[in-house]
Amino acid sequence: MSELFVAIFQHLLIVTVAIGISSIIGIILGILSYWVRPLGTFLIWFAEMLQTIPSLALLALLMIIFGLGNITMIAGLVLYALLPIVRNTYTGLSSVPSHLREASKGMGMSRLQRLFQVEIPISIPMIFSGVKIALVNSLSIAVMGVLIGADGLGYIIYRGIQQQNFARILTGAVPVVLMAILFDYVMTKIERFLSIKC
Repeated sequence: MSELFVAIFQHLLIVTVAIGISSIIGIILGILSYWVRPLGTFLIWFAEMLQTIPSLALLALLMIIFGLGNITMIAGLVLYALLPIVRNTYTGLSSVPSHLREASKGMGMSRLQRLFQVEIPISIPMIFSGVKIALVNSLSIAVMGVLIGADGLGYIIYRGIQQQNFARILTGAVPVVLMAILFDYVMTKIERFLSIKC
């Protein structure tokens, strides 16, 4: 049982670090995409292209750079998580009603002031939705980390496959499913709350 709890903690730690990094990068890129539309087209296309690369192939490429272990897994998760965060940030900012932008301009706000005081607060529910999608997806993708020497629940699943032990496979797989459902449920509730507040 202690092995399971350690694996769950490691799994969550890898995913949390990756989502934290990808959220920072993704929101910045989403803002740049909103401010510079041609750049935005390229950034969203690039993020979509990353999604088409099979996870094993991407991890193999990253392993050449970072070697075996958790850092490679985190780097892979960061790249996979970028698309929903960048796209939702861009969409959220682009969806701010034009009359609010004009009103903020009329009040003499600078571009940065409009961004932080008007546009981002209104876009928070959409941005949060992108983070939620990235997090739930990352929980399942992180299972692949066992193939590159990363920690987490993938190790328990892989050992179960090697031993042809169905119970051990379920021991690793069920927590991943339950965590994904739990996070999706809780973050959806938060998203709805933010939608009302914003």
